[in-house]
Amino acid sequence: MNILLWHVHGSWTTAFVQGPHSYLVPVLPDRGPDGLGRARTYAWPASVTEVAPEGLRDAPVDLVVLQRPHEADLAERWLGGRRPGRDVPAVYLEHNAPHGDVPDTRHPFADRDDLTLVHVTHFNRLFWDAGRTRTAVIEHGVVDPGHRWTGELPRAAVVVNEPVRRGRTTGTDLLPGLSSAVPLDVFGMRTEGLAEQLGVPYARCRSYDLPQARLHQEVARRRLYLHPVRWTSLGLSLIEAMHLGMPIVALATTEVADAVPADAGVISTRPEVLERAADAFLHDEDAAAEAGRAARHAALERYGLKRFLDDWDLLMEEVIR
Repeated sequence: MNILLWHVHGSWTTAFVQGPHSYLVPVLPDRGPDGLGRARTYAWPASVTEVAPEGLRDAPVDLVVLQRPHEADLAERWLGGRRPGRDVPAVYLEHNAPHGDVPDTRHPFADRDDLTLVHVTHFNRLFWDAGRTRTAVIEHGVVDPGHRWTGELPRAAVVVNEPVRRGRTTGTDLLPGLSSAVPLDVFGMRTEGLAEQLGVPYARCRSYDLPQARLHQEVARRRLYLHPVRWTSLGLSLIEAMHLGMPIVALATTEVADAVPADAGVISTRPEVLERAADAFLHDEDAAAEAGRAARHAALERYGLKRFLDDWDLLMEEVIR
């Protein structure tokens, strides 16, 4: 199949384009949000082709994967008037948990009879109001980075982009308290100066913005993975940490309670429980290793790449028929 999709979510797209299809990714001269083109920090196969808007007018497209509300109009214009869902099969992929008016949040593509709304977690489908639109859940899959955990550094790894701007959503306000129990290494975009902004010593909350190629290696050197996120979809960084063989200490919010089994670490809605758990793993490397092995096993069973691609192939065949 020839599949049109925008480069919106680098980690998710990296898994999706591992399938057997041809993937058309729009590119604009400024490589802005509507034309980012191929990823520069992820390994994408040659089956992903950059296409300028004018090149899409007569391009054979079997399926459009929409990920943002405005892409429907954008696709219609760039595809020479072909309407996603009417003239060319389409799905709308919803990456996020709803924000605002929860639990009555109305999805922008609610009450549509011309496409399928695909969620990445069962939690998200439960909380979005899709009306009469057909919905499906295809859980995340990741390219297995391998069991890399060494735990040699007695610190906790946190992966989050823009922690200051996103604030309570990503649990940034919890980091000072957690850093008193375990020293933190926070990885992600726009994490510079995080310790100073949180008012904690740098040694207790270091921050790094690393290229993707180095991220897994560095995260896996830390003793445990800490996930203080209050309200987002299930983070791919958490699933990747499980694949790496890291013990998990996480807030039991959104899909986390269903994704992290009891033997893979500790989840709770009480920050003080997370503090004690992090401290325990810090001082018991054998327990950390055992929990990490359980986390990896669970991730491979539930979030393996083959299951992910098979689920997508089945859904795409149904939509196209």
